[in-house]
Amino acid sequence: MTTIDATKPSVSTADLKAAAEVIQLARSVVNTGIATLKARGGADANQTLAYDLAHAASAVATAGALLDYGVKGEIEANITCAFAADAIHDLITRIAGREHLWGLDVAPLRDAHAFLSTYRDPSFVASLSASAGGRHLDGEFEMVQDVFRSFAEKEIKPVAEHVHRTNSDVPEAIISGLAEIGAFGLSVPAEYGGYSEGGDGEYIGMVIATEELSRASLGIGGSLITRPEIMTRALVKGGTEEQKQYWLPKLATAEVMAAVAVTEPDFGSDVAGLKVTATPKAGPDDAAGYVINGVKTWCTFGARADVLLLLARTDPDRSKTHRGLSLFIVPKPRGEGHGFEFTQDITQADGSVGKMEGRPIDTIGYRGMHSYEIALDNWWVPAGNIIGEADGLGKGFYYQMEGFENGRLQTAARAVGVMQAAYEAALDYANNRRVFGTNIADYELTRVKLGRMAFVIQACRQFSYNVATLMGKGEGKVEASMVKAYVCRAAEWVTREALQIHGGFGYAEEYTVSRLYVDARVLSIFEGADETLCLKVIARRLVDTN
Repeated sequence: MTTIDATKPSVSTADLKAAAEVIQLARSVVNTGIATLKARGGADANQTLAYDLAHAASAVATAGALLDYGVKGEIEANITCAFAADAIHDLITRIAGREHLWGLDVAPLRDAHAFLSTYRDPSFVASLSASAGGRHLDGEFEMVQDVFRSFAEKEIKPVAEHVHRTNSDVPEAIISGLAEIGAFGLSVPAEYGGYSEGGDGEYIGMVIATEELSRASLGIGGSLITRPEIMTRALVKGGTEEQKQYWLPKLATAEVMAAVAVTEPDFGSDVAGLKVTATPKAGPDDAAGYVINGVKTWCTFGARADVLLLLARTDPDRSKTHRGLSLFIVPKPRGEGHGFEFTQDITQADGSVGKMEGRPIDTIGYRGMHSYEIALDNWWVPAGNIIGEADGLGKGFYYQMEGFENGRLQTAARAVGVMQAAYEAALDYANNRRVFGTNIADYELTRVKLGRMAFVIQACRQFSYNVATLMGKGEGKVEASMVKAYVCRAAEWVTREALQIHGGFGYAEEYTVSRLYVDARVLSIFEGADETLCLKVIARRLVDTN
């Protein structure tokens, strides 16, 4: 077997200093663009500029987060300089020909060209093709990585292809196995039966676990812990003590599995415009409650879930937008993955019963958990199932966003896991496939592709760790959106090139890389579509803080 030559040029402290300088130069360019965007009326009036700025700021933030990693060794320094050059090259391409939109002179990054000449040189990038770099985790997090990688390799990976190709359900053995190793209790506070002691540890642990599970499968691995995580965050933020005592232990042990029902057919990322209603109505024995009516869509895991975390309008005055929304825990029977129809076993005070019907939405990838359009007809829920109960009326949007912000970080971790699997598959294939009498690993273009994969993946991973640390301090809200925006787009490129390295075999279902490619495509769509995330969250917050 021919192996890739991993010989690397030496990178000195001076090079890292130069990296820091060009990253600061890039920040100043982005800041000028933000100021111009603000002066011109903001994101809605200048969507192209706002979108480019959001992605540019996210890439520069990723590069900045990598600087501390670069001092940990020679390979780490190489990766840092390579990614900094890559991010600045991307920034140049966004600006070129549009300097007037950004409020810049022509070639504002000319002083970075010498740095780019060195660290975008094909020989330098190719030298990183088999040098993914260490993660440098503390001992406790190394243990988390080992536990979840072992489970993913032994339990998830062997069935991942079968579930994908047959569009079947997540095996129950995976759910119970993940519960046994504590996957669903990572963010549940210890006093409620989970493993979280607060601080950045819980966020970093979640990121590590999610990456390892997603490395084996996005659909039946990394995404399984996302929905309970979102419900946990909402309960911790706004739930009553009684609700926390009742629901959190059940989430931690997977006695209760949750799905999230927010999106509606006419309202995707525009959460404030939701139409599904929750109207007060007496239930059995005149118990206080609400009936829910309307349609939710893209409800992942909606059949198997025991409860829906459902955002509904409790105030009919639509002028109140997000202030009229409340967040409900909606119990339901378990169903199978190819559609369901339930009639509620609760008779309401007027003798009526609720109905719920789920229509599966077939997708090209991200299979196993299944997504649904769910229609609710007078589905009755006790008043005590509003998160926060009476105090939670009209606050559902904020509780939901608490979960979604963490969900964006978790989605970035899922993307890193998918990328890592794609890189490993491509590296292995390159070392074993001969074309025109030569191992494709020996071709410069292959090595350059693999080198860029390696440093992009590590940059994404380290930025995820950095954001997790910020969120553990109660910070990092805009960074959580940035890491999601940058990393998910990067995953599309990495998996695309990994498939390309496989040639025709990459397009065949028998090779795992084809699944990774179609799975990666969903990452920029869910947990905040890329365009909406950039325009409505990142660009707006950049303008507000400038």
